[in-house]
Amino acid sequence: MIAGLALADFRDRVRRPAYAVTLLAAVGLGYLAAPAADARWVILDLAGYRGIYDSAYVGAVIALAGALWLSICGFYVVRGAIQRDERTGVGQVLAATPVSRAAYLLGKFTSNLLVFASMTGVLAVTALVMQLARGESRTVDPVDLLAPFVLLTLPVLALTAAAALLFDAVRPLSGGLGNVTWFFVWMVLAIVSQASGALLGGLGMGYIADSARADLAARGVAVSGAEFGLGLMNVEQPLRTFDWSGLDLGAGLVTERLGIVLVALAVAALPALWFHRFDTARATGTPAPADAVPPFAPTVAYPGLPRTAVRRGSPAVRLFAGELRILVQGVGRWWWFGTVVLVVVGLAAPPAMGLLLAGIWPVLVWSRLGTQPVENNTSGLLGAYPAARRRLLAEWAAGIAIAALVGAGPTVRMLVTGDAGGLVAWVAGAVFIASLALALGVVGRTQRLFQALYVPLWYLVVNDAAALDYLGVIRGGPAPGLVAGAGAVLLTVAVVVSGVRHARR
Repeated sequence: MIAGLALADFRDRVRRPAYAVTLLAAVGLGYLAAPAADARWVILDLAGYRGIYDSAYVGAVIALAGALWLSICGFYVVRGAIQRDERTGVGQVLAATPVSRAAYLLGKFTSNLLVFASMTGVLAVTALVMQLARGESRTVDPVDLLAPFVLLTLPVLALTAAAALLFDAVRPLSGGLGNVTWFFVWMVLAIVSQASGALLGGLGMGYIADSARADLAARGVAVSGAEFGLGLMNVEQPLRTFDWSGLDLGAGLVTERLGIVLVALAVAALPALWFHRFDTARATGTPAPADAVPPFAPTVAYPGLPRTAVRRGSPAVRLFAGELRILVQGVGRWWWFGTVVLVVVGLAAPPAMGLLLAGIWPVLVWSRLGTQPVENNTSGLLGAYPAARRRLLAEWAAGIAIAALVGAGPTVRMLVTGDAGGLVAWVAGAVFIASLALALGVVGRTQRLFQALYVPLWYLVVNDAAALDYLGVIRGGPAPGLVAGAGAVLLTVAVVVSGVRHARR
């Protein structure tokens, strides 16, 4: 039964365009992990060295890159399984079957893991291609090549699959808040799990680092205390090479990686303690009344009701006000209270700090841009709207208005201090944010895409990545005109894609 649920869900996922995009991204990740000999970027830096591109090293470095990056990107790919069943009515059908809560959850976990396994398979094929393409060793050892994917990548992705299911089953984390939370959880885990003494081996970096230290020490290279880095990094000169002996495929390594899989199974089964299995009576704690109105009961039109009065004034202003009201609809009091605090802090704190806070606080509101017609099932209704482009521009302007609201504190401070350059940069940044959210929402038709891409972008700015500073908090970053221009391009993409879809209706 679990296998049937998992296969059915997996087949549904592989038909989607996002799945093909994910597989292509896995190929790109494999290429980045094994750069050319003279490249100035690396994924794995072993104190200025790298292994010769043979089966052992290429397999290990690409598997390690997969464990690191697919655990963040893949999380957003497999999310939403429970909500999708609830939204499509599949859950209500399952509620009438004898499928247990544990069986359902383990089926979803297996489906998530199958998606990750297919990504891992693409990475393994890419590793073989990259070994032959780099040409440093054309002797292919299947065990050395594939073992790192089985022992390093899959256990970490199994834990990610379970975490995605757990987030789906916990109501506060089942939406956008969970998407943002996972990025910071992943960041902490990625740092902690790279250490040699990480619990159950962590990402597996420690296995490679310990083996590399022993091999380099045998060659007389002193690497005691040297830094071993994992992640996409620039290097001043190409890494030197050595003959790496490969992973020690002993019982200790296998046992630790199996331990991660067992933890993943426990995490996946944990929501069975509270998951209601789409039984509405169980979810609310009260049975439905016998005379309850069915959810699809026909509505009755009552004649003689007063007609809506004609409203005077600019239709553009009313349209903007309506889109702004829709954008913030459902936002809780805690969000408004946080916004007030943010404005007050922005008045007292340095503008850079205020802008950084303003650039992340409304992320869940911005992510609604361009997605609400699909997520609220109003696409057909809006398809009859005679000025679709005007409505889209009003929605975009509402996104900019949200940025202006949360950034009011640093804006006032920059006006008072005469910081015209900072003010112009912030205006350009607000345009860029709204345009990026709208474009990703229109193209992807889901809030998750913006949430997954924007939070890392903002985090890079926090870490002084001047080339990506769209907020204008790092002097010497991109010119405001360039940022606003990028926003204009993204807005154009949103308008064109929306126009094409509108014309096809």
